Amino acid sequence: MKPLRFAIFGAGFWSRVQLAAWREIGGTECVAIYNRTRERAEAFARDFGVPAVYDDPEKLLREVQPDFVDNITEVGGHKPLSLLCAKHRIPCICQKPMAPTLADARAMVAAFDRAKTPFFVHENWRWQTPVRALIETLRSGAIGTPFRARLTMISGFDVWANQPALRELERFIMTDLGVHLFDTARACFGEAHSVYGQTHRTLRPAVKGENVATLLFAMGKARTSVVVELAYAKTPVEREIFPQTLAFVEGPQGSLELTADYGLRITTKKGTHSRRHPPPRYSWADPRYDVAQASMVPCLRDLLGALHGERPGETTGADNLKTMELTFAAYESAAKDRVIHLQP
Repeated sequence: MKPLRFAIFGAGFWSRVQLAAWREIGGTECVAIYNRTRERAEAFARDFGVPAVYDDPEKLLREVQPDFVDNITEVGGHKPLSLLCAKHRIPCICQKPMAPTLADARAMVAAFDRAKTPFFVHENWRWQTPVRALIETLRSGAIGTPFRARLTMISGFDVWANQPALRELERFIMTDLGVHLFDTARACFGEAHSVYGQTHRTLRPAVKGENVATLLFAMGKARTSVVVELAYAKTPVEREIFPQTLAFVEGPQGSLELTADYGLRITTKKGTHSRRHPPPRYSWADPRYDVAQASMVPCLRDLLGALHGERPGETTGADNLKTMELTFAAYESAAKDRVIHLQP
């Protein structure tokens, strides 16, 4: 099959590992890169052998006519650059979070729908090896329909070192990290009926936005009670496991626990069985982000199959819009200190 020619928008921290992940799966060829600061795009092109450099994204689309664009810019570039792709009817994969506002996210999905052009969101958390094992075990019915669950991501890791722009976000942890866990919760338990949330800003003024959040969702047909705990609070913890997600799920026939070191424990009347699900190791991946960066490979493989028309793809723009609706409902709940009801 002929490789798909694609362009990258953005030459920042994630673009480098994302291009490495594309090359890991094969079947694509990066033919151009755009960045508003041309020098950064030129440095990226030199490092990775990308043949064409642009500081004008529309000129790139007109001249290169790629098969698709991977929009890996900061959140401020997601809407304008993705809409530019829709205007030219070029399929686009947008980095998460899809947009800074729910209205923008809805406008983006609607624009690609009108253009009859594929639109996806790069949401890789549900593709992490241990998280995927949790999702598939739940879907197998091994513990029955869950009635309660907890997903936890609490870390003292300095996430601002590689992404200093995160310090300036008025809305921080739920748009940066929360969208990952909310999407994972949707994959595990179904769509949300309601959300109640509380947030804290413990690192002001160095970090403007909320950096601690606790959410309670009612999800799926069983209205499973799902607690999501998020924190980048530099809290001293006995064991730092960034960026692993921990989980505990209760069902009528047993329980599941996602533990540190990529362990998945299932307990039923027959006893407890434990198995490790470590991520594959790639030479291009930063060991500090191992499980997260390794998950880009199956995520992109799924999106590549969708671009070829082999399957719908799990994280379409329309699907991710539900995660965005959940995220902004969580902010509304925290602001008003009340439960927000949603249409699943």
